[in-house]
Amino acid sequence: MAASTSAGGLRVPAAGTESPGSGDLPEGEQPASPGDLRSVLVTSVLSLEPLDLDLFRGRHYWVPVTRRLFGGQIVGQALVAAAKAVSEDVHAHSLHCYFVRAGDPTVPVLYQVERTRTGKSFSVRSVKAIQHGKPILICQASFQQTQESPVQHQFTMPTVPPPEELLTQEELIQKYLQDPNLVEKYRLGLNKILAQEVPIEIKPVNPPEILCQLSQEPKQLFWVRARGYIGEGDMKLHCCVAAYISDYAFLGTALLPHRQHPVKFMVSLDHSMWFHAPFRADHWMLYECESPWADDGPAGGSAVLPQRGNDCG
Repeated sequence: MAASTSAGGLRVPAAGTESPGSGDLPEGEQPASPGDLRSVLVTSVLSLEPLDLDLFRGRHYWVPVTRRLFGGQIVGQALVAAAKAVSEDVHAHSLHCYFVRAGDPTVPVLYQVERTRTGKSFSVRSVKAIQHGKPILICQASFQQTQESPVQHQFTMPTVPPPEELLTQEELIQKYLQDPNLVEKYRLGLNKILAQEVPIEIKPVNPPEILCQLSQEPKQLFWVRARGYIGEGDMKLHCCVAAYISDYAFLGTALLPHRQHPVKFMVSLDHSMWFHAPFRADHWMLYECESPWADDGPAGGSAVLPQRGNDCG
């Protein structure tokens, strides 16, 4: 079974406003210095080891219960590799990826970058993520210099409760586990989820009823942000973190109309993102995920993450 899944837009703060997030430190606590980035997404998950010019090695932080590599980490690391092969004065504009083989969680991933084009305004980098001598992902990433444009428009952000009013995914699971009528297989599954060290914070806006087997609309909304503090830093770094987050919840959303049908295997084959304006990946972002189509065949997905409290970028 495969699904086509898409998400909303990337919103950036309006002038003179701030978005709350991991960067909102407790009273008396000072922001981390540039050399002390506390988000594990930066220090571990998206950290690459340089092996040669435009050749890097990445290791794995979190492996889902499927025992396959998390696609978001491969996409995020591929964008990190591409960003290391461009100048500091450009920012990530977009990426387009194809997953061509399942990732092996027992061995590292090699990232080979090709400097496809370096122009005055736009640059393109091609990245192959390789295991066992074969590509598991192919990525094209575009970078551009910042340019002001008099022609701008954007979608209106969905009206949803702010993250401060919602439970985290962990709190929701604890609530589900307190239900004495919870079927044992669900209890085991929820405990497995709790045991996972996922490096992102998630607050579902409209969590599906876990005990309900009826079909539900294939659309979900989440507030998401990186765990820990990242800081302002290079905008390309926040794009890499957002790329990691963007692969979360695609397939689960596509399954909501088919909860009565046992599905043994699903996979996403393509992944695209556009970065319209500056944002902070350690601040709350609204992730709008929906699946407009599903059928037997390849699965597709595209995502952009809207940031809280501002217009689409």
